[in-house]
Amino acid sequence: MNQEELWREIKSLPPQAQRELADFVAFLRFRYKPPCPTDKLKKTALADEPFVGMWRDREDMEDSSKWVRATRNREWATS
Repeated sequence: MNQEELWREIKSLPPQAQRELADFVAFLRFRYKPPCPTDKLKKTALADEPFVGMWRDREDMEDSSKWVRATRNREWATS
């Protein structure tokens, strides 16, 4: 089937079927789009991420296990 025949077939469909076909074409375009080139993605070292060291200056976090225990006791204590 050439493009002209295909176009005639599409035009002969009811409007709802034409919308479904358009949705299906959009789905196929999404499914078969070329992958993003990964070499353009900027790779950042984990140590350079902004969240690394965010609790560095907190004295209560020097012993994280102790902090977790205290928090659990405080939050889950039965009164």
